[in-house]
Amino acid sequence: MSPVPAHPAPAGTEIDVLRVFCAGDGRFGNALGVVRDGSTHPDEAARQALAKELGFSETVFVDDPERGVVDIYTPGTRLPFAGHPLVGAAWLLDLEVVCPPAGEVWVRDDGEFTWIEARAEWAPPRTLRRCATAAEVEALTVPEPGEWIYAWAWEDEAAGRIRARGFPGRGDGVDEDEATGAAALLLTAELGRALNITQGRGSQLLTAPGPDGIVELGGRVRLERTLTV
Repeated sequence: MSPVPAHPAPAGTEIDVLRVFCAGDGRFGNALGVVRDGSTHPDEAARQALAKELGFSETVFVDDPERGVVDIYTPGTRLPFAGHPLVGAAWLLDLEVVCPPAGEVWVRDDGEFTWIEARAEWAPPRTLRRCATAAEVEALTVPEPGEWIYAWAWEDEAAGRIRARGFPGRGDGVDEDEATGAAALLLTAELGRALNITQGRGSQLLTAPGPDGIVELGGRVRLERTLTV
């Protein structure tokens, strides 16, 4: 559990902490901070400072809950698109569309999984590094900061089952990303098939290629807690 920063925001700011891409039993998933009232942090500097202090893989600021306008930050940079923040925000706010800077993202919910439709080219660059076996992926150690590495291997190629781990390489305190929607989109586009990905300690991401370069990305979301700071 990430520590609560001493002075991250104006008094009374609420931050919902979600777990996105949980396993079937509700465990694991990637931590996400959601600031429902983005006006508490009206400029990029204030948002970046809060994201850094919270230390989550990403933090989302909601600028218009009716239209689904959101702004996404890692501890060190602003992102035009990211998978798990959009899945999480869509689930939390019960949205049919969510709008990061990259473009309009449509959402559906099947009762267990929240799905978004996005284009793989919206994803930030990732180095997709194939390993020979799932055991090789398991045995990897965190590399030195540098490129963003998504290491993966087939667990069951016929069934589309993948074992993966993600290493952001940014040197911002997030040495390993528990569940990376953007990388899953890129891998799905490269392989051209639906995937069932187990990443990190046991998070689950589902993908399916669609028409015109669209990829569906789905996962379970759980509300872990709400902070008032």
